Amino acid sequence: MQYRTLRIIISLICTVFAIGIALALCVVIFVSSSWQPWLFLLVLGAGILAFFICFAATGIYLGPLGRILLKAKQLADGQYSVRFMDERVAASPLGVQELAQTMDTVADRVRAAIAETAAEGRQQGRFISDVSHELRTPLTAIRGAAETMMDEDIPYIDRRRFCETIVRESERLTRLANDLLTLQRIEGDGEIVLERVDLREVSDRAAQMLETLISAREVDLKIDGEAPDVLGDPDRLQQVVQNIIDNASRFVGEGGHITVLLSGIRGHSVITIADDGPGFGDINPARLFDRFCRGDASRARSTGGTGLGLTIVKAIVEAHDGTVEALNLPDGGACFIVAIPSISPE
Repeated sequence: MQYRTLRIIISLICTVFAIGIALALCVVIFVSSSWQPWLFLLVLGAGILAFFICFAATGIYLGPLGRILLKAKQLADGQYSVRFMDERVAASPLGVQELAQTMDTVADRVRAAIAETAAEGRQQGRFISDVSHELRTPLTAIRGAAETMMDEDIPYIDRRRFCETIVRESERLTRLANDLLTLQRIEGDGEIVLERVDLREVSDRAAQMLETLISAREVDLKIDGEAPDVLGDPDRLQQVVQNIIDNASRFVGEGGHITVLLSGIRGHSVITIADDGPGFGDINPARLFDRFCRGDASRARSTGGTGLGLTIVKAIVEAHDGTVEALNLPDGGACFIVAIPSISPE
């Protein structure tokens, strides 16, 4: 019930009793032939009765509304645990109950927004800490190599080795910066160019881009199957396939095998990328997509990864309304399953 309706009801009640009192006075003054004290007492009693009736009637509404207003001020002051619906409000008229329920809904949204903001703040702080940690290692290596090379008596072969260290760690810093920029663009403004995409063509192009790297690592890569077309960004989807294949090729070792299988199921186009490597151990599969999470800490940096490849994969897939999962295969090896909504052939 709106406040305007409430005011009309209260005004009508007051008007009815005021008219009754006025009529009684008119009868006493203009009609009665003689003044009777009891008539005055009757009118006075009627006025007092009208006052208490109106006071009680308005209190039914204004009492609970006052409690709601007080709790609204408490919510504004930062007492986010306040609840507007209580026993007294539950016993009030339906309109007041509806108002309390609406305010509880607003309070729930405020609490959810505050919790989300706090979670984002913690995530941002953790991200900054992780980035600082990732930058510290290559910078320390570069500085150590540069300081060592300042020694004029250092042999040429050692000088060359330290130069190679500087170049290698500098390249790693470049990859890290590029991955951070890519992640920021995807998660920030979500620049996704939508067009019909053939996932077989995307997978073939990804394999061609990695051909030299795969050959150098002596890994066998096979692509098989077909999947329905999807609506998305072909360059971003190619990056998904490349990142997963590149990540797998780092760990399968020489003579390892990677299989990319394309299929369609239940309105989704599925890319399954499996390998016969060691898998990712006992780590929670969901954590593989966290920033700077590596499945094998002992070989984390020696493989040259930045720890952001799978994070980028997840961000791209989710930007396409898809899902990505990871699991250990029963016979050994890791498997990544990417599912993206399909579009009709027409």
